[in-house]
Amino acid sequence: MPTINLALVSEVKGRDPSDVARVAAALQRQASRDFGPIWSVQATVDAFPRLEDVPVGYWPMIVETDINTPGAAGVHEDKNGQPFALITMSDSWSLTASHEMLEMLADPFGRRVIPGKSPKRGQGRVEFLVEVCDPCEAQEFAYTVNDILVSDFYTPHYFDPKVSGGVRYDFTGAIESPRDVLEGGYISWHDPVSNHLWQFLWLRDKEFKDLGKGDFSGHKSIREWVDEQTAHPGIDTGLPEDDPALTDARERGDANQESNVARIATLRDDMKAIMSG
Repeated sequence: MPTINLALVSEVKGRDPSDVARVAAALQRQASRDFGPIWSVQATVDAFPRLEDVPVGYWPMIVETDINTPGAAGVHEDKNGQPFALITMSDSWSLTASHEMLEMLADPFGRRVIPGKSPKRGQGRVEFLVEVCDPCEAQEFAYTVNDILVSDFYTPHYFDPKVSGGVRYDFTGAIESPRDVLEGGYISWHDPVSNHLWQFLWLRDKEFKDLGKGDFSGHKSIREWVDEQTAHPGIDTGLPEDDPALTDARERGDANQESNVARIATLRDDMKAIMSG
């Protein structure tokens, strides 16, 4: 299978480049170790200091200070039809970057659908949008890679017709049955009979939402149009600094830092011995 090349670039002034490099390394490990084997995707993730440094053929993931326009954050297509992602800088920007990366890898152009039985009574077979992080996007279900907070995601079994023993519906195991939505998440689908887009959301309450007939003219994909109608509080604007998920990730990082420093000290001694002859 062809390898997808992603470029992580921060345009936030004064941001430590090592922070971007650490997140890129965590995303690379998540893509190759966790996501790739499950979704049959091969991808690289590299950090670049400037957008102008990104090689032709890479799909950029661009971190900005503020993205205030509704629906502007997320995955889009450029004028040449190639995907790119806009990510808002926040205390939890690694979680946002992971979310956008995984959805870009699973469905680069925002048009992929999978048929299945509708969660709404009275509807028959519908077409679910492939948004691999949305049903489990809340920070409570995130996990860490290299002590960096990243998003949970569902597996292709998420759309199985019924529950089966020993089947994994999402990476962390939080989802227990097909088409289940965890608190803080949602699922979207197209109903061919009414030609409307629908959602089941579990935000403050559980509810079905009729988004109406979508307008996918011009540059908009189905995913881009749906994202404009849907709030992603923890993803679009980030989590508060004292959020438990962020605090836990920081504590793990602090606990492992002593080991990291000791390992590098040993490496520097080895380098010094070799270079001194």
